[in-house]
Amino acid sequence: MRKIIVSATLVLVAAVSFAAPSQAGYYSYGYQPHCFIKKVKSYDYYGNVVIQKIRVCR
Repeated sequence: MRKIIVSATLVLVAAVSFAAPSQAGYYSYGYQPHCFIKKVKSYDYYGNVVIQKIRVCR
């Protein structure tokens, strides 16, 4: 009985783990995420300013 419960739990976890990523990129009814460019200022090893442009979507 214990083996059946453990195997059923493993099957359920596997099914849920495959279903979650498939829903992550789904946009219904023509919805597009809002994206903008964010500038991040940081410094390299030598103290020079490095500006990176990062695309952020919500």
